Amino acid sequence: MVMQEIFLDASRAASAATETDEQLMAAFKRGVTDAFTTLFVRYKQPLFGFFLRRVADPSQAEELTQETFIAVLRATSRYEASALFRTWLYAIAFKILRAHRRKATFRAMFQGEQPAGREPATEDAIDARMLVREAVSKLDPMDREVLLLREFEGLSYAEIAALLHLPVNTVRSRLFRARMALRDLVAVPVLRSTMNDHSGSKERV
Repeated sequence: MVMQEIFLDASRAASAATETDEQLMAAFKRGVTDAFTTLFVRYKQPLFGFFLRRVADPSQAEELTQETFIAVLRATSRYEASALFRTWLYAIAFKILRAHRRKATFRAMFQGEQPAGREPATEDAIDARMLVREAVSKLDPMDREVLLLREFEGLSYAEIAALLHLPVNTVRSRLFRARMALRDLVAVPVLRSTMNDHSGSKERV
């Protein structure tokens, strides 16, 4: 009997792994709790990365990830099977992020602090990650979101357009502009560092 239950659990897990996000969400609406567990496992890490790239604090990113899944649970009845689950999920994540930023800005106004996720500029940053993060933070806000959603979250142009309420062609042009700006922003500090190194080597001769 125990072995039968083990095989049944394994069979259900394998079946859930092959189901689409939309099928799992539809099953969860019907009361299949394991379906939500599968969705949670699929998207916990991608969502955590989504928030971490925007708030830069792992503990806050984890908290916002949990808030998003709680919001998904509460909004399950409003989910329409015709909508892509991933787009719907990130739309909720954006709302959670905006609320967090509003709260952070409000607190900073009264406490004299810099809002969370806004790191001071560091011209002498050597680490490549810090250099890219600093460059990304200087992009136009909308261009930055398009770039992050495409390059890190892996969303399609259509999904990004739906999330940000932009025409698909605008998404394409903003992405191109963001990539070009990022390339230039990263190139300038590297060039400056190279010139400084060259100057220093001359002085030591």
